[in-house]
Amino acid sequence: MKLSKRLDTIASFVPEGSRVADIGTDHGYIPIHLVQEGKAKHAIAMDVREGPLLRAHAHIREAGLEGRIEVRLSDGLLKLEEQEADCVVIAGMGGELMIHILEEGKRLWNRIPFWVLSPHSEIDKVRKFLLEQEFFPEQETMIEEEGKYYTVMGVSRRGAGEAVYDREIFYRYGKQLLESKSPVLMEYLTKEEEQLQKILDSLSESRTQAGEKRVGELKQELIWNKEAQDEMRGTDGQAGTAGTP
Repeated sequence: MKLSKRLDTIASFVPEGSRVADIGTDHGYIPIHLVQEGKAKHAIAMDVREGPLLRAHAHIREAGLEGRIEVRLSDGLLKLEEQEADCVVIAGMGGELMIHILEEGKRLWNRIPFWVLSPHSEIDKVRKFLLEQEFFPEQETMIEEEGKYYTVMGVSRRGAGEAVYDREIFYRYGKQLLESKSPVLMEYLTKEEEQLQKILDSLSESRTQAGEKRVGELKQELIWNKEAQDEMRGTDGQAGTAGTP
């Protein structure tokens, strides 16, 4: 099965020989790919809605993998039992929903060795939550696909968790991405700076309370953006050419 760049990147984070639970599986593409490639021994495709599960089941049947991939109706992690999986994938949803799913599945935190997460929004909140709950960020990358940027991270509770980061940009943009000087992140920062400046310029004449509040927020976001770019450029003023694996 040919995956999109985003899904292929998510799948690449799954350790070899895993038993995978894919939360919010939608079409079931990731479990199918992982089993077909021999990377996963067994998979559970889970979703809160029956429609996506029916689509996933049809694709699983077409691939001849009904004996190795189970479909299961579940609100997040609620119907996943202990010892059924050693890797959980949660992707394709907003950060707040992802945090809610993780909180509801707290009983599994120390039972699942590895978690692959790809929130579509509020990534800073997800990173803060993970560190507060002593999840250790093992690897992280950012990709661009069709003009959109996606972050994928692999985390576990096997290491000594970090309670906090000492800089806001580590939460907003990812400490590993900044330290590795990810060229995709640098591209994202450049575009974000342009967009923030355009919005700020359009609000420059605003005299409403809400408008002035938004101007203040945009100025702060631009400060963080510039700090991140400066961090990546270092002393020579040049962005790096190598990203995270």
